[in-house]
Amino acid sequence: MKLTFNTSKDDLANYLFIQGDLIGDEVGPKLVEIVSDAIQEGAKNFVVDLSEVRYISSSGIGLLITMLTKMRNIGGEVYLTAPSEHVRKLLIITKLNNIFTVFDSVEEFKKSLTT
Repeated sequence: MKLTFNTSKDDLANYLFIQGDLIGDEVGPKLVEIVSDAIQEGAKNFVVDLSEVRYISSSGIGLLITMLTKMRNIGGEVYLTAPSEHVRKLLIITKLNNIFTVFDSVEEFKKSLTT
């Protein structure tokens, strides 16, 4: 399934909503560029919503790590929201659940920052 995405932002964070399979194909560099652009604009929190992602390959994982590294280099953070059961298992197997903060939903993320 081809990867599509859209972005939004509010006072708390920049958001990337991904639909499809995250396999780090030709869309990969574009996703990293979105993070770079957010950093240029002064973003400190970047949320990647995975609710519509069915599959992540090893290069997809690499992409997420690249995004995280870019944000952490400027003292920011990348949060993952709403991973499917399959994606959640993958995060646990790869120990990425220890590296990323994962929320059940974008709403949960927002609540965590406002309380």
